[in-house]
Amino acid sequence: MQKYVLEITVFVCGAIVMIFELVGSRVLGPYLGTSTFVWTTLIGVVMGSLSLGYYIGGRLADKKASLRKLSIIVFGASICIFSTFLIMDILLFSMSGFFENTTIILLSSATILFAPASFLLGMISPYAAKLKLKNLKTLGTTIGNLYALSTMGSIIGTFLAGFYLIPTFGTGTLLVLIALSLAILSLFISFEKFMAAKVMIAILLSATLFSSDITTKIYAENNLVDVNTQYSRVWIFDAEDAETKKEVRNLKIDKKNSSSMFLKSDELVYEYTKFYELASHFNPDFEKTLLLGGAAYSYPKYYLEKHPDAKMDVVEIDPRLTGLAKKHFRLKENENLRIFHEDARIFLNRTKDRYDVIFGDAFGSQYSVPFHLTTKEAVQGNYDALNENGVVIANIISGIEGKRGKFLRAEYLTYKSIFPQVYIFPVQSKDDGNSLQNIILVALKSKNRATLKSDDPVLQEYLSHVWKKKIAADVPILTDDYAPVAHYARQTR
Repeated sequence: MQKYVLEITVFVCGAIVMIFELVGSRVLGPYLGTSTFVWTTLIGVVMGSLSLGYYIGGRLADKKASLRKLSIIVFGASICIFSTFLIMDILLFSMSGFFENTTIILLSSATILFAPASFLLGMISPYAAKLKLKNLKTLGTTIGNLYALSTMGSIIGTFLAGFYLIPTFGTGTLLVLIALSLAILSLFISFEKFMAAKVMIAILLSATLFSSDITTKIYAENNLVDVNTQYSRVWIFDAEDAETKKEVRNLKIDKKNSSSMFLKSDELVYEYTKFYELASHFNPDFEKTLLLGGAAYSYPKYYLEKHPDAKMDVVEIDPRLTGLAKKHFRLKENENLRIFHEDARIFLNRTKDRYDVIFGDAFGSQYSVPFHLTTKEAVQGNYDALNENGVVIANIISGIEGKRGKFLRAEYLTYKSIFPQVYIFPVQSKDDGNSLQNIILVALKSKNRATLKSDDPVLQEYLSHVWKKKIAADVPILTDDYAPVAHYARQTR
């Protein structure tokens, strides 16, 4: 094994670079979202740090390379990754409260958390190449072999992280595991650093066990769940609702709560979900409905209780969320509820069913908008899945006017290109077009002009929120080819 120590080193470090980068999205996600800008920053910081590491590593290797020094570099990367584990939540929480500019928080936190370890990991390949090089005749072969092994490690690390490690282990545990792997690797490279590595391993193991016990105790006392799924990092916690002062259970994905329920009732917590009742005004004979985005299934529970004869299909991409909803949010089996675990766009492309109402709540966060559900092609999928008098009711977080309203205007114009009638209903501030808020978009397949009056006082209150001003056509229609929704959403903050 010692004969291939350099090959093993570059392979393992190549894998760890990608695991570290991918788990980084779970570190940043709860505070900054998982938008294109977050991924761009994370990838840019890691790649930039690796490049600097390649440069410095090559220069140091030319001076006097040794296995002992390589061991120290790997050992240093281990310490840096473990430090990321120790400070990540404190740093991100503090910076979120101190800075208002998301870009500053994103760049600075990504640099502090991920640049040091990436820099040291970048030093390893050129350093190993220098140690492996015995004569100039085999220079190309030697370097090619090492970089091929490093890249192969990165490929395996990518698939391993995405399909197994991240869904199986928590974010913190995975960071500790890769830090521990590097500490063991540094011991394997050079036995001269045996004592230092041994102490580091003991510290890592003790810290892991200690933090695990403490975290488990804290989570249990506060009914807090921190879960990594294949798609996101999910937090579940109990708190007091600011408006009603009632106890609520929240499911948090990205920076904002994605779904909530009252602990002692199935009433709707969020005001915007109450506007879904507009379905009974625009299509009073509805029976079969579709909800895109289940999360904690708060609305399906309420809907099926209020409309016991109706049927609802829910498309939720993450099966783990459904399991969490059953365990923590009182989701029960119901013969009128069908659940499909797949991407909403794929479901719309494949389904042969036709619905009276389609509720859209798949992009209820301005921090990570799935662009492929916003485009003209996706809207056409909604249109095709509706019955003759079908209605789409979608929740959008945006402004209406100014730069904060670009996302809403783009989506409105996109729906207008397909549906004959489209209305918007600002939820929190019905006359304020500049404030960021929930906006309900209603699109009707029927060409018969809809009335915006109702004898039902509750429905009339919702209808009174209709936006009567002209909506500017100053942004392009969203298409699969061009949909800058991440850019628009970023301007809403």
